[in-house]
Amino acid sequence: MLAARGQRIAPSAISALSSVVARLVRHPLARPAAALALLLLLDLLLVPDFFRLTLRDGHLYGSVIDIVNRAAPLMLAALGMTLVIATRGIDISVGAVVAISGTVAAMLIGGTLTIDHGVPRYVSNMPMAWALCLAMGAALLCGAWNGLLVAGLGLQPIVATLILMVAGRGLAQLLTDGQIVTVYYQPFFFIGGGYLLGLPFALYLVAAVYIVTALLMRKTALGLFIEAVGINPVAARLAGVRTATLVFFVYLFCSACAGLAGLMISSNIKSADANNAGMLLELDAILAVTLGGTSLAGGKFSLPGGVLGALIIQTLTYTIYSLGWPPEVNMVLKSVVVFMVCLSQSPQAGRLWRRLFPRRASGGAA
Repeated sequence: MLAARGQRIAPSAISALSSVVARLVRHPLARPAAALALLLLLDLLLVPDFFRLTLRDGHLYGSVIDIVNRAAPLMLAALGMTLVIATRGIDISVGAVVAISGTVAAMLIGGTLTIDHGVPRYVSNMPMAWALCLAMGAALLCGAWNGLLVAGLGLQPIVATLILMVAGRGLAQLLTDGQIVTVYYQPFFFIGGGYLLGLPFALYLVAAVYIVTALLMRKTALGLFIEAVGINPVAARLAGVRTATLVFFVYLFCSACAGLAGLMISSNIKSADANNAGMLLELDAILAVTLGGTSLAGGKFSLPGGVLGALIIQTLTYTIYSLGWPPEVNMVLKSVVVFMVCLSQSPQAGRLWRRLFPRRASGGAA
C-alpha cells in the first residue's frame, strides 16, 4: 500500500514541480532575468575576480558595484520612459534634458577653492539646494513643453520630442559656449559619486524613485489608467479617464527622471559637458524598456523590467570593455539586440515561427 501510495505521490509531485517551472518561464521577467544571468555567467568565466568585492574606507568596490552604479542614470531614464511608452508615446529628448539639467546645476553651483589658514574650503556660487531645485525646474519645464505638444496640440510624440532633442542640447551648448564647465564644490560630488552605508548614493536615489513610482502605480488607479490609455485611448477617454492630463503627467515624469539623471552624471564627472552628457541615452532607455518586456505598442508595462533592461545594457557594455573589444562592437551588439526584441514583439514573426515549428499535441489517446 505504501509503495502504491508512493507511486501515486511521485507523479503528482513531478506535475506540481513542472507547473511551477512553467509559471516561472511564462513570467514577464523571465526573459530579461535569464539574459542578465547569462551575461553575468559570461563575465564570471571571462573576467577574473568579477564577483569579488572589497571594502575600503567603508565603501564597497568591485565590478558588480561599478556596473550598478554606472547603470543608475539609465535606470532612472528607463523608469520614466516606461510610462511614456505604456501610453503609446516615445520621448527622444531624454539626452537633451540630461544635458540641460546638468548644465544648469554646474553653472549655478560653480564653486571656487579658497585656502583659509592652510585649510582648503569649497565655496559655491549659490546655495546648492537652490541650484538643484532650479536644475530640476528646468527639466520639468522641458517635460511640460513635451506634454503640451503631445497632449495639448496632438503632435506625434516622436515629432514633438524631436524638437526638444535638437533645441535642448543646442540650448545647453549655448549656455556653456560649447565648453566643459568644471564644478569645484565638493558637496555636489556626493550625488553621483558619494557612498552611503557602503553603497553608491546614486542607488538610493534610484531605489527611492522606483519605490514611489511603484506605489503610485499599484496603490492608486494611475497604473490602470496608463494601461487603459495605451490599449485604447478613445475608449479610455469615453470611460472618464482624463487622457490628456495623464499623457501630460507621464512626459513631465519622464523629464523629471532625466533631470535627476543629469544631476547624477554632472556630479559624477564633476563638470557639465553639454556636448556629450546624455548622448544617445534616450535610445538606451527605449532599448531597456523593450528588453524588460514593455511593448512599444503601449498598454501593459513593467517597471522592474525596465530596471533589468538597464542592467543588461550596462553589463553588456562592461563585458565588451573588459574583453578589450572596440566600442564600435557595443553599438553593433545593441543593434542586434534591438532587432531581436522587435522580432519577438512582431505578430507576423510569431505566426511564422509557429508555422515553421508547430507544437506537438501533448498527451495521447487512452
